[in-house]
Amino acid sequence: MTRNIMHAFAIFEGDPTVTDVVLPTPVPAGTEVLLRVVRSGVCHTDTHLREGYYDLGSRGKMSLVDRGVPYPLVLGHEVVGVVEATGPEATGVAAGDHRLVYPWIGEGSCSACQSGHENLCPAPQNLGIARNGGYAEYILVPHPRYLIDVTGIEERWAATLACSGLTAYSAAKKALPADPTLPVVVIGAGGVGLMAIATLRALGHEAIVAVDLQSRNLELAREMGATTVIRADQEDLAAAILKQTGGEVSAVIDFVNNSATAPVAFAVLRKGGTMIQVGLFGGELVIPTALLTLKVITIRGSFVGSLGELIELVDLAKLGELPQIPIIDAELSVSAVQDSLDRLVAGGVPGRIVLSS
Repeated sequence: MTRNIMHAFAIFEGDPTVTDVVLPTPVPAGTEVLLRVVRSGVCHTDTHLREGYYDLGSRGKMSLVDRGVPYPLVLGHEVVGVVEATGPEATGVAAGDHRLVYPWIGEGSCSACQSGHENLCPAPQNLGIARNGGYAEYILVPHPRYLIDVTGIEERWAATLACSGLTAYSAAKKALPADPTLPVVVIGAGGVGLMAIATLRALGHEAIVAVDLQSRNLELAREMGATTVIRADQEDLAAAILKQTGGEVSAVIDFVNNSATAPVAFAVLRKGGTMIQVGLFGGELVIPTALLTLKVITIRGSFVGSLGELIELVDLAKLGELPQIPIIDAELSVSAVQDSLDRLVAGGVPGRIVLSS
């Protein structure tokens, strides 16, 4: 039986401390669905939300309050839950169903939403960012279409597919199709980078170069399918990549995307190559405009992915064609949320942290 109140683990504006707050348990109306949270993954985006801004290099800081993020906020956007209750207009799910939540929800009426790309909505209503998320006992989802059946997939891994997996899958698709023998470089082999390496391998790419500061992450990258690994702490990283790959590369997926890594990505691309910039670590990129033209380089941002892409990814996982990244278990509690975010900020987490109730 659902209780009238619930515990949630929230952050307040300007305060890095995670706080255990007691809130009314949401009552679903219309098409809404209430789920009891059983798994909730921890993401680097949550650390930026806790900081309250993104680094824009010489342009200063982008305040997340100015972008519509409400504080106090319950974070958590990698959620698997059990359906507890449904609104009178919600169909297709029933109490007791286990479902993965697609959190990248739009306002519904814009052209991006209408075309199935809610992650591109200019007025996003993302769970765990614009609305309360999964660091709580319960989560309210606006419509059953955002709930994906993950039967047959280990739930702690399934939770990571909603962001880590989806972000990696969407970015990898932007790097392909390409000659499978031409190197694709993945900068940053943390949880999302490892998923990208696994995805590239699952999609048939043969030459995958992993770049990271941590030796353990590079070991895991090889296990996921990387054919070449390169330490990032080299005086001339671009030269080191070119030496290892034997020449310029067809695409770079940058999961760090800061002032140090973005110039490297640009420097190693072959003519007609593509930069896919994913990370939110901040900074800026200054490029020679003539080279942009002469090398016919494409620079693409990539932010999570569409609902359709998540369904594709889940289907791929169900087929057993996607290697599972390492999962670090922790309990869904205020202390574990705090510790997990602190660990991500410190760096070197080998895989993905998933909280369990």
